[in-house]
Amino acid sequence: MLAIYKRELKAYFHSMIGCVFVAFLVIFTGIYFMAYNLTAGYPYFSYTLSGSLVVFLVGIPMITMRSFSEDRKTKTDQLLLTAPVSLTSVVLGKYLAMVTILAVPNLIFCLFPLIIEAQGTAYLLVDYSSIAVFFLLGCVYIAIGMFMSALTESQIIAFISTFGVLLLLYLWDGILSFLPSSAFSGMIGILLILTVLAAYIYQMTKNWVLSAGIEGVGIAAAVIVYIVNSGLYENILTKLLGKLALADIFMDITSSSIVDVSGIVLYLSIIAVFTFLTIQAIQKRRWS
Repeated sequence: MLAIYKRELKAYFHSMIGCVFVAFLVIFTGIYFMAYNLTAGYPYFSYTLSGSLVVFLVGIPMITMRSFSEDRKTKTDQLLLTAPVSLTSVVLGKYLAMVTILAVPNLIFCLFPLIIEAQGTAYLLVDYSSIAVFFLLGCVYIAIGMFMSALTESQIIAFISTFGVLLLLYLWDGILSFLPSSAFSGMIGILLILTVLAAYIYQMTKNWVLSAGIEGVGIAAAVIVYIVNSGLYENILTKLLGKLALADIFMDITSSSIVDVSGIVLYLSIIAVFTFLTIQAIQKRRWS
């Protein structure tokens, strides 16, 4: 894993993608820092970081698009798949290399609260907590982008698909406001989610009996619950899908200076899930 990590890290800086990402994020955040903290005198650096979230929409796809799609296109993935190293080590090595790229600007951000303190009042605990959660949110986005890259051999498709997913998550609160709140609509939404899950299971296993069985049991359970107590389905889509508003966990620090521990657990869980899905996607190609 260490060898793959070093190889990927060098590749990012040799191709200038890493340098461009670091410079882009630092410059963009620096502009907000000058406007909000130095000029307007706002004492919280977390407010500045909230304005920099939009950079992730372009920056994260830029560093994740080549993670696996390039190897697949040039056929060098065959060397990795047949190397005397576990597939988990390969994925983690690449993932940690991208996380290191993200860590560089975040380490630079640690200087900004000290500049605020030198000019007046600063809230270092809140600011450094916001930097940590900002970094962790970026790690979540990297895991999602890495999975998208593992699904295609085209870097362009990997970039566009990752950008689309991150844009969807960025606008998630507004999208949820259009969801119906009735119990029947909630049940239909649950059934659609079950269908998507069954389709993904079939895509990964090619076992229609397993996927059909899971969907059949899920549909039966959902209908029974609706008959017994339909009130459970009221606003269920908003409550369930609202957990995917990942940026809200970071924004809570900006608005109330509170770190949501359950949100941190959610971030770590999503990272684990998409890392696992990436491994399974590559494992499927190994045996196909």
